[in-house]
Amino acid sequence: MALGFYFDMTRCIGCRACQVACKDKNNLEIGTLFRNAVTYEVGAWPTVKIFNFSNTCNHCENPACLAACASGAIYKDEDGCVIIDSAMCDGCGACVEICPYKAPKMAGDVAIKCDACAYLRAKGEKPACVDACPNRALDFGNVDELKAKYGADLVCDLTILPDSSMTKPNVLIKAKPIAVEGEAVEISW
Repeated sequence: MALGFYFDMTRCIGCRACQVACKDKNNLEIGTLFRNAVTYEVGAWPTVKIFNFSNTCNHCENPACLAACASGAIYKDEDGCVIIDSAMCDGCGACVEICPYKAPKMAGDVAIKCDACAYLRAKGEKPACVDACPNRALDFGNVDELKAKYGADLVCDLTILPDSSMTKPNVLIKAKPIAVEGEAVEISW
C-alpha cells in the first residue's frame, strides 16, 4: 500500500490555508515551509491565465532523498510515507540537495520534512493541510483508492515539476490544461 496526496487544481483558489495549517501544526520557523502554495501565470497579455499549485513531499516510491542519505536517517514507514529520523540525521544536507521537489529542509544541523502528519494519521485523522482547505482541493490516502475516488484523468507531471519517472511520486493532480501545456512563471505576492 502506498499513501499519497491528491490535489484538485480546479478547486484551489490560492488562499494558502493549507500552507498556514502545515506551518502551524509543525511549529516551523520563519522561512521554513513543508507545504508551499504557489500561483503561476501562463501566456502573455491579453490572454494571461493563472493556476495555483500546492506542493509538499510526494512520498515517492523511489525517493531520491532516501538513496542519498548516508546516515540511514531517512526511511519509508509501514504506510510507504518517507520519514526523517532527526535523531539519526548527520546534517550533511544531501537529501536537501538531491530532492527534485525540494521537500527536505535544513533546520539548524538536521534535515526535516513533511511526514504527512504522522501523529494525526495515527489517530485516524487527515494531515492538517487537507483539513484546512476550505474548497476541499486536497485529500490524502491510499493512492489506488484516491484514483478510484477522483477519476482517471489525474496526472503527476506538470510543466512546473520534474519528470515523475525519476522518483515515482505518490501525488495525484487534477490539473488545469494550462498546467500541463504551457510554460509557466511563478507570480510573487
